[in-house]
Amino acid sequence: MSAIDIQISEVGPRDGLQNTRIFMPTDAKKAWIAALAAAGLPEIEVCSFVNPKMIAQFADAVEVAAYSLTLPDVSIVALVPNLKGAERAVEVGVRRISLPISASEAHSRSNVRKSVDEQLDELARIVALRNSLPTDRRFQITAGISTAFGCTLQGEVPEADVLRIAARAVEIDADSVSVADTVGYANPAQVRRLLSAVRAEIGGRLEAAHFHNTRGLGLANCVAAIEAGVRSLDSSMAGLGGCPYAPGASGNVITEDLVFMLESMGLRTGVDIAKLLDARKILEAALPGADFYGHLAKAGVPKGFARAEAA
Repeated sequence: MSAIDIQISEVGPRDGLQNTRIFMPTDAKKAWIAALAAAGLPEIEVCSFVNPKMIAQFADAVEVAAYSLTLPDVSIVALVPNLKGAERAVEVGVRRISLPISASEAHSRSNVRKSVDEQLDELARIVALRNSLPTDRRFQITAGISTAFGCTLQGEVPEADVLRIAARAVEIDADSVSVADTVGYANPAQVRRLLSAVRAEIGGRLEAAHFHNTRGLGLANCVAAIEAGVRSLDSSMAGLGGCPYAPGASGNVITEDLVFMLESMGLRTGVDIAKLLDARKILEAALPGADFYGHLAKAGVPKGFARAEAA
């Protein structure tokens, strides 16, 4: 894998699919994930180990994760809502998991049926599981702070609450922290301010940011996150996604547009845009009738465009 300046973590197979009404066939998921990896995406969040009675899209999580782990040169991530989900992921062989911890009490109870502090206790149990394993089987844990910029259920989310959760996650010994705008409330000034404060609180443990494009500010917020020192950004192919337990939480930042923007800015992502658009065709064929977004997919690459690596 070539050197990169900004890591793109593709969350489409998890966040992108969790809110779709159409079940994407397992074989199509595998083909799509393989195409995403072939395009050079360094990290892919492939599923959620949640009870399929809650989100039926992930009834095949074990099979999808097991297949994804056979792909070369890509880090495979799974979201887990609790210790039980972490145990299932680790049994399959996943070595990087993400645990959502909402900064909003209302969203936390809607999303994981726990208070914020109860979910932090769940993080502690998952850390204990990690530490109980032999060194060669230990996995990395990202504490994903959701609704960090506001919540459709609670409204305003105090920055102090986000900082408290970040500090507590590091104290518990999560490997990294990601900060998410789950419902698309953030603006660039807020992003710079909050992420700079989180970095001052926990230093390099702040690894990633996750934005939604609900109000059209997704790409601008990504630039603001980079200005605040973040070097890993989540995105979803065709802008699919949204939390089913947060009203109004529509689509994610669009992977294709994000890669194009970063490469145009001279920031290397390691992603081949032509192969990325090929992967999108697999997605579109597998979800007929779904809403797909993206300016690059419609307008195409402009004449004279060169990837940052070749510039």
